[in-house]
Amino acid sequence: MSHLPDFASLRFRDPGTDFSLDLSRMGFTRARLDGLEADFAPVFASMRELEAGALANPSEQRRVGHYWLRAPKLTPDPELRKEIKVALDEVLDFATQVRQGRIVSESGAPFRRMLLIGIGGSALGPQLLASALPAGKGALHAHFFDNTDPEGMTDVLNRIGTDLPQTLILVISKSGGTKETRNGMLEARDALEARGLDFAKQAVAVTGVGSALFDLAQQEHWLATLPMWDWVGGRTSLFSAVGMLPAALQGHEVAALQAGAAAMDRHTREERLSGNLAALLAAAWNLATDGAGHKDMVVLPYRDRLELFSRYLQQLVMESLGKERDLDGNLVYQGLTVYGNKGSTDQHAYVQQLREGVPNFFVTFLRVLEDGHASDLLVEGVHGSADFLHGFLLGTRAALSEKGRPNLTLTLPRLEAFELGALIALFERAVGFYATLVHINAYDQPGVEAGKLAADEVLCLREQILGTLYGTPVDFSGMMSRLGKTADPETTLLLLEHLAANGSRTGVEFRDGCWAKR
Repeated sequence: MSHLPDFASLRFRDPGTDFSLDLSRMGFTRARLDGLEADFAPVFASMRELEAGALANPSEQRRVGHYWLRAPKLTPDPELRKEIKVALDEVLDFATQVRQGRIVSESGAPFRRMLLIGIGGSALGPQLLASALPAGKGALHAHFFDNTDPEGMTDVLNRIGTDLPQTLILVISKSGGTKETRNGMLEARDALEARGLDFAKQAVAVTGVGSALFDLAQQEHWLATLPMWDWVGGRTSLFSAVGMLPAALQGHEVAALQAGAAAMDRHTREERLSGNLAALLAAAWNLATDGAGHKDMVVLPYRDRLELFSRYLQQLVMESLGKERDLDGNLVYQGLTVYGNKGSTDQHAYVQQLREGVPNFFVTFLRVLEDGHASDLLVEGVHGSADFLHGFLLGTRAALSEKGRPNLTLTLPRLEAFELGALIALFERAVGFYATLVHINAYDQPGVEAGKLAADEVLCLREQILGTLYGTPVDFSGMMSRLGKTADPETTLLLLEHLAANGSRTGVEFRDGCWAKR
């Protein structure tokens, strides 16, 4: 009983969403948490300015407006406000026509499935919605190309099977130049054309106005072209056409998703630390990691429908917070590593290390009070399967706390569209608050761009290698001599290995220590 006051003082609730946050097992006191109140005054001010249209992404000279997507009235520009509303109306109207059979496939048959082609935020958000929410009446069954792995794409096409003629293709890329998405589009086009189908009559583009994808969709007269804006980052694009179109096509309650996010946004505009769940999360991250990412965040949702949430958070958190330099250009190496799967599965996997191994983490438990469509079956005495699931959550929480392993618990009243929208918004706001607190830009991703540029260089080298494989076979020294001093030897060897391993496609063979083109 002596611990009850501390427990009560570190448990917080938002009446609007009925979300609650328990920080009592994070290893800090209420007094230490309250000590951060003054630090959050400029953090709240920064968020207020961001929502009012201030330049919040200085490296890319952009405003940050994903919060406007669920509250267009906040948009400082009346024309932009109108664009947001028109875009959502277009999404809902198009999806309704598809599901009611008024927009149909080339054969005149209704669409039965959708294939979403995207990567990163253009796929993770829609995948989360598809996994976390039940499909509605007349829903299109969802499939995804979210990588440039040809075997993976072939597997998806095999699952679609004879329904390919009745599959709506969504191609999502803000820039219109994302290579993985471009490749997926070409693979899908090839599969349709092999069956004598017109790709354009099954395709929808979600992209920036004027992008290469936009121009292609206009030239070929795709079924629809829906907008993305440069002030919405991929990892925060769920409430744009990126997420709302596939959600509507699957019969999800788009209005409830939007309402839940808007409700959480309203709550987290409270400029008082103890009255703001997102600010409290950011404060907990700061105290747990010394404001420098010294501990990882393990996310354990105890519902199968939230299995993809940890993957979704990996991009949202790590792409936003993983920065080499702060806003002043100082070298800081910021970040917060996220991993996780679901409970109670992980109790049979890495919870052993969480309890007894390296103490380099804190745990975020996601608890859903209502059991949903639980059966009435009693599997043991008075307990059903849902009671075991909740018991495992509380038991793991207790077992970790017993060993002094910090953990927090976020409780949702139920898992429906409203709550999922609120959950996503909560972490978006927490990331924004934390980034300001540690003085970094949460809205750019220079490391991702660097990886893309490096990949382009590798593909250029591959092309050079293919160009040199002429005449007599060449050994590695001869290859490097032909390529010149600028070629990286290790990358060259790795490319040669891959070319030879796929000789039936590339025409390259390796024999007696030499490579040759057939």
